[in-house]
Amino acid sequence: MLRTILIGTCVSIQGILVRTLANGMLVVRVGDRIYTGRPVSPA
Repeated sequence: MLRTILIGTCVSIQGILVRTLANGMLVVRVGDRIYTGRPVSPA
């Protein structure tokens, strides 16, 4: 499932959901890289 996360205040990344952390943050994979950030709420 594709998910979008925020890294910092203005950088968003969209990738494949890897897991949800206990603090509510998401881990997504883009190619070989893994990113952790806050989920973007739906419009």
